[in-house]
Amino acid sequence: MNFLARLKILPRWIIATLDSLILFHCALFGYLVRFNFELALIEQNDAVAGSFTFMIGGLLVMQNTRSYEGIVRHTGFKDGSNIFKTILINFVLFLFLNFFHGNFLNDRFLLPTSVLIIASLSSLFMLIFYRLLVKELFDYLKNGFINRDQKVGVIFGAGESGLIAQEAIKRDSNSKFNTIAFLDDDPKKEGKNIAGIRIYLGIEPLAKLKEQFGITELIIAVRDLDVKRKREIIDECLKLGISVSIVPPVDQWINGGLTVGAIREIKIEDLLSREPIILDNPRIHEDLMGKVVLVTGAAGSIGSELCRQISHYHPKLLIMLDIAESALYDIENEFKENYPACPIKIVLGDVRNKRKMKEIFKAFKPQVVFHAAAYKHVPMMENYPEEAIQSNVIGTKILADLSVLAQVDKFVFVSTDKAVNPTNVMGASKRAAEMYVQALNDYLQVNHKKYHTKFITTRFGNVLGSNGSVIPLFKKQILHGGPITVTHPEITRFFMTIPEACQLVLEAAVMGHGGEIYVFDMGEPVKILDLAKKMIQLSGKKEEEDIKITFTGLREGEKLYEELLNDFETVKITHHPKIKIAQVLPSAYHKIDGQVELFQSIVLKNSENELVAHLKTIVPEFISNSSRFEVLDRMN
Repeated sequence: MNFLARLKILPRWIIATLDSLILFHCALFGYLVRFNFELALIEQNDAVAGSFTFMIGGLLVMQNTRSYEGIVRHTGFKDGSNIFKTILINFVLFLFLNFFHGNFLNDRFLLPTSVLIIASLSSLFMLIFYRLLVKELFDYLKNGFINRDQKVGVIFGAGESGLIAQEAIKRDSNSKFNTIAFLDDDPKKEGKNIAGIRIYLGIEPLAKLKEQFGITELIIAVRDLDVKRKREIIDECLKLGISVSIVPPVDQWINGGLTVGAIREIKIEDLLSREPIILDNPRIHEDLMGKVVLVTGAAGSIGSELCRQISHYHPKLLIMLDIAESALYDIENEFKENYPACPIKIVLGDVRNKRKMKEIFKAFKPQVVFHAAAYKHVPMMENYPEEAIQSNVIGTKILADLSVLAQVDKFVFVSTDKAVNPTNVMGASKRAAEMYVQALNDYLQVNHKKYHTKFITTRFGNVLGSNGSVIPLFKKQILHGGPITVTHPEITRFFMTIPEACQLVLEAAVMGHGGEIYVFDMGEPVKILDLAKKMIQLSGKKEEEDIKITFTGLREGEKLYEELLNDFETVKITHHPKIKIAQVLPSAYHKIDGQVELFQSIVLKNSENELVAHLKTIVPEFISNSSRFEVLDRMN
């Protein structure tokens, strides 16, 4: 089949020449029919000259319609439409010329009307026919060669997307996908044919089709397919050992057209994703349009996605602050290329550097702050508690205090579900930061009403594909042939896609009046062992046979399961079904402010135990787990 791919596409001038010859001979055929094949009459009526004139007229029209530019082997509806347009314009042109020539220049028409009609109809037929003939010949040769690597497959979705996917497959001479059936959930389509291929109802026939034809792949080609239904299809395919690919959304097609290369394999994120979120876009637009917005941690997983989404709401200036120079450089280049209309300012800096942060607030006067900068890796922070406290607690206090003095409208703090009943330093440091931010908000509302900054906290679980999460780790381990390392057979986690998490952060930001801790609906917890098994299946490999799973034991500070509320918290519903408000015990501002300030002097003592012990004083529910700091709990 590869020799077909090597066949060169004919130059346009050759196609134009072929089309011209067809026009000439169709006009000549018109004369033959009109004069009953009597050569004397044909010569008498200057058939050759008239046919040549018809050809020249057609060529001139082709220059306008560009009907010869289509690739013949990929002929489609648009090509046929252009040919029809060419013949129609040419027909009307000669009707006008006949009228003008017959009435003002001569008593004879350039072409007899009957010849013009026959020539036009036969030209239309022949120009389309030879293109379709070449196309069918290519398809026949392509499908006629048996290839060991050929993929026998089905397309789920017998609608517009399914037809476009099938056309893209047929157009690509390198494609090894051979479609033998369409599947669709619409009972009205059952038993019918699309592009000459039979349509079956639902996914129930899949097992029989696999047995009959040896199906190896299924392509999902349905726009806005229900997430639950998508999971059902994927699960059925994995059970049958069938690979699954998906047609991307229309906005990801290249130049508005679908190519085989754009049809991607199913990822684990597709199985864990949920229904799209409906955002209150007008409110978000109102809050961010024309504003100076500061995003800390802007080069991280959450921070960078927040920046992407904020850019759609036309801020006056988007300040992107991060300590990681390489990642910051990457996000700067991404924005220059993909979001050139959004004014940005890249700032390399550390949120722990109070002097530097003061300069930023003084220079740019941000009106909205999204604070996503944080150390988040549990085992790493268990080994370096000072770094966690300096960045997550003191860094948050520095930014919050400066926001008040700079009269920032809103300060949105991005927290984590690990702050709930924390068992590790990272989670406890985020909880301490939550307490400070909320206490500051309550204190200002009562005692200093001239300061109008609203402090809002958002709390959610793991995000899919973020740096350091299990999914990139598992992908890497599978790529290297395993084993996949899971800490415990029963460990579970909540998961959310990065875009979904950031959408909810923006939604919570506009609905917040200050002092709220918003918790997001994370769906059902996912067993990490099941996740690992599913990823092995998606990679086309078999558990144990190809990839082994090993258990390494819980890491320092790691929980078996995460929580979104602690034992003393309740929730209050909001107008958004996926966002609730945690009703937490308030903290006295002067007390928490003094406790956080005390960290500065404890840091100088270089005593990890004293630092963590003080953190446990601020966050009394912080009980260490599988950690060297458990000894501090036994001392209390």
